[in-house]
Amino acid sequence: MTADDQALDAERDAILSALTPVADGIAATFGPLCEAVLHDYRKPEKSVVAVAGSVTGRTVGGAMSEIGMGVLARGDEASDELNYVTRTGNGTLVKSSTMVLRDSTGAVFGALCLNVDVSAVSQVHGLLGALAGLGPAPAELPTTTFGNDIDSVVDALVDAHQSRQRGSWAELGRAERLELFGGLDARGVFAVRGAVEQVAARLGISRASAYNYLSQARAAHDTSTGEHT
Repeated sequence: MTADDQALDAERDAILSALTPVADGIAATFGPLCEAVLHDYRKPEKSVVAVAGSVTGRTVGGAMSEIGMGVLARGDEASDELNYVTRTGNGTLVKSSTMVLRDSTGAVFGALCLNVDVSAVSQVHGLLGALAGLGPAPAELPTTTFGNDIDSVVDALVDAHQSRQRGSWAELGRAERLELFGGLDARGVFAVRGAVEQVAARLGISRASAYNYLSQARAAHDTSTGEHT
């Protein structure tokens, strides 16, 4: 590691340390229905470095969610995602904001995420809407895996992509297989250490086959976007 790299790492550590009491202050201000989570994307398998409040069950040392993986996949092109709504695995309705953290070079290295449990508000809104005859509830919201281990998050993403395909891996054509690997890559799955092996095991294929499909999917993406390595 060069002296410049060491200086950047020290700067990033200082930013995370400075934001830890900010996370505590936000959660204390908005009460038990609010959670603030501080992520260090330099270690995606254990990205959670601070948690204040308890909405999603995150703990320090926990992994990033699919949302974090998406930010990681976009790299320095990532931007803040504000006021989006999702569901946890147990059905809790959560309104969230993800604000990316950048160092002095503009590189994204982490995020401050806010999660607010709005389940009770949604129930009251639905009741009032029904009483007022305002029609059916909005479409089902996506479920986000806020797991404390990265394996559960990777598995959830593989399952979600497979559910959009037809049949099992053996029934998929080459284009569909490449689409699956390309989709997982776009979501940042393969930025996680050991993810290729995990995806291979989940699909019931060899590690070599998984790397081959990933390589082909990336080559196809580079060709379609006009990128060259």
